[in-house]
Amino acid sequence: MVIGAGAGFASALLGVGGGFIIVPTSYWLILAMGVSKDIAIMIAFGTSLLVILPTAISGACRHNKKKAVHWKIALILGPCALVGGVLGATLAAYLPGEMLEIGFGVLVLAIALWMGLGIMPKLRREDEGLRENLGLVAACGVPIGMVSGLTGLGGGALIVPMLVLALNFPMHVAVGTSVASIIFSSLGGIIGYIVNGLGVPDLLPYSIGYINLPIWLCLAVTSIPLAQLGARAAHALPAKPLRYIFIAFMVYAGLSMIGVFKGIQGF
Repeated sequence: MVIGAGAGFASALLGVGGGFIIVPTSYWLILAMGVSKDIAIMIAFGTSLLVILPTAISGACRHNKKKAVHWKIALILGPCALVGGVLGATLAAYLPGEMLEIGFGVLVLAIALWMGLGIMPKLRREDEGLRENLGLVAACGVPIGMVSGLTGLGGGALIVPMLVLALNFPMHVAVGTSVASIIFSSLGGIIGYIVNGLGVPDLLPYSIGYINLPIWLCLAVTSIPLAQLGARAAHALPAKPLRYIFIAFMVYAGLSMIGVFKGIQGF
């Protein structure tokens, strides 16, 4: 429940799905239950996405009240990401999880470096016009959804930079639109992990495919209300500090994904 609270707050504050917190911690928990590593990582991915779904809905509602969701973009990006999420979850059932984690970690660190060095458009005020390159949005949706399905993450670590760098979104609107888009990307991954996990032996009790319902309930019961608090905090902060918080978060997440902290965490 504590893990769910942290994930929910981070999800709405930074426009990410919260999976960077949920996946590793739930993975360690499932391993401690005696489940094999191959099964444990798939359960962690699938269950993470089911937590992310209601958390993203909660956060998107709060951001929408602040008029920080560009629904035209979200409703194009989201369905494309849903398709990608199904494909990504299917691929995850056949590819080595360690290879996927390292590859995504390197990508996250590259994006964080790009943003940290200031190689991006000047942050605009929210009352200025936005670029609406719908073709680019649709083209980015499927691969972002695939990353979500492959890693159990919402995809916000890719959506937010794409909106800021390619479409000149103000940070607050990028975060709100990302949270709304994550609703779709997580749903696609959920479908994939349920379908590909049906009939797999040695799953935890009360599992539907690779999704475990008791773990999901413990995480979701605190992540949903804390997403509201995270969204409020995001709008209470000016855009520039929020950008730096996001960069710091991505650096930590990227280093974790490539295994820098494994010795510290007892792997």
